Amino acid sequence: MATFPFELVSPERLVYSGAVTEVIVPGAEGEFGILAGHAPFVSTLKPGVLTIKGDGGPKKLFVRGGFAEANPAGLTVLAETAIPLAELRAENLAKMIRDAQEDVEDARDEATRASRQQFLEQLTSAAAAIEADARTAH
Repeated sequence: MATFPFELVSPERLVYSGAVTEVIVPGAEGEFGILAGHAPFVSTLKPGVLTIKGDGGPKKLFVRGGFAEANPAGLTVLAETAIPLAELRAENLAKMIRDAQEDVEDARDEATRASRQQFLEQLTSAAAAIEADARTAH
């Protein structure tokens, strides 16, 4: 299978850089897969699991916030948060969900409440996906 360059960057560091065969990204409009030679495409990220396929087994990371840009030359993902699933503590994700619940409760208008509720639902969905992934990995 053909490879292409991929970079995953968070504000703290370059999380991943290398040649890969496929990357599955949790986009705001749904998950999408990128292969070598992909047409130009830009998407915002929703909280979820990003899967990197290449040499060895797949690498899975929890990502939140940011965007992905694909083109025939490769893929770049800029994420506010990027944590390998093996390092993601359940209590950290639970805290993110609690914080999001508080943000919904503190919303002063319906538009803000709706936006924050959507983010909370995305986090909850990501937590369920991570939990399901952990069960199938063992």
